[in-house]
Amino acid sequence: MTQTKDIDAQTQLELEAAAFRRLQQHLMQDRTDVQNIDMMNLAGFCRNCLSRWYQEAANARGIEMSKDTARELYYGMTMSEWKANFQTDASEDKQERFKDAFEANVSHETKP
Repeated sequence: MTQTKDIDAQTQLELEAAAFRRLQQHLMQDRTDVQNIDMMNLAGFCRNCLSRWYQEAANARGIEMSKDTARELYYGMTMSEWKANFQTDASEDKQERFKDAFEANVSHETKP
């Protein structure tokens, strides 16, 4: 990411981390009503993507982290708890659109 002239690298890193934490709070506390499938269908990413990117960043630094661990760290609970508390059933139409969105935005990231 390009650094602005007046912000040193450490401050920029801290600002980026703060923005990530605020996004996490927004998605995990403020807008639990927004479904992952809707996010994926509209934006091409969801909470699971964010937790996967967290896992990938950890793994790139030599920190062993499983998908389930990353999700629990990001969600602040297990996936089964999240689903029980916040996930609703998705219509057939949403599920079909999700397949397309996943293929366009995620599948290529996970292929070697």
